[in-house]
Amino acid sequence: MKDILSQIIEHKKTEVQTQKQAIGLEQLREQVKEQLKTDNTPRRSMKQALAQSATGIIAEFKRRSPSKGWINRQAQADLIPPGYEASGASALSILTDETFFGGTLDDIRTARPLTRLPILRKDFIIDEYQLLQARLAGADAVLLIAACLTCEECATLTEQAHALGLEVLLELHSESELAYLSTVAADMVGINNRNLGSFVTDVANSFRMADRLRQQTSALLVSESGISSMETIQRLRAAGYRGFLLGEVFMKHSSPAEALKQFLQSEIQPRV
Repeated sequence: MKDILSQIIEHKKTEVQTQKQAIGLEQLREQVKEQLKTDNTPRRSMKQALAQSATGIIAEFKRRSPSKGWINRQAQADLIPPGYEASGASALSILTDETFFGGTLDDIRTARPLTRLPILRKDFIIDEYQLLQARLAGADAVLLIAACLTCEECATLTEQAHALGLEVLLELHSESELAYLSTVAADMVGINNRNLGSFVTDVANSFRMADRLRQQTSALLVSESGISSMETIQRLRAAGYRGFLLGEVFMKHSSPAEALKQFLQSEIQPRV
């Protein structure tokens, strides 16, 4: 049986090719050129927002996952992302994979004018085409997953993203992927605590890799998935992380924004 990641990537290759048949790569490039000429709005720096934040919360908007099925099927992109901002998020992550996560690029288009926070397009990016889509939709940063790409592919996509004014969050899962750091000029490096084969989470993965990361990169460090308490965030911050991506812990509630607010209020007060 194939692992989940392999299934997603196989489907993603077909999906991108289908999209290219509807709107060609050159046509999309031209659309971005026109946007760059007329849109003087600066991209919002996710790296800077996290570095300057006291909490570093990247609040995620997602409706479902391969491991849990539907989490919040009726979630609305015009309500939850601005609600996250009001509740204290530092940045937003919006899933745009439809088949496995129930999201679309329309979710970014909907949220963009309603929030000042930087938006990460979270998807399984394997092609320049998806970077162009992200720029047109209003994203400020994109996720590149080492497990989906060769080191060379990742470096090329990072250069292309930067040329479009997009920041890059490079996602690693194990020490075997640390070699990417010497080639890929990512703005942020994330450690996914979720095994992309089985989708089981273990936050200890971030702690295991913290020392090696600090030695090998000056990029801002992000811990992704499996975080369920402010105590864990405080421990991760002490280990060198400045961004903390949480999704399901909020999205499973009827009001994700209120869940975020309550989460932040649970912060352990320092002893005097």
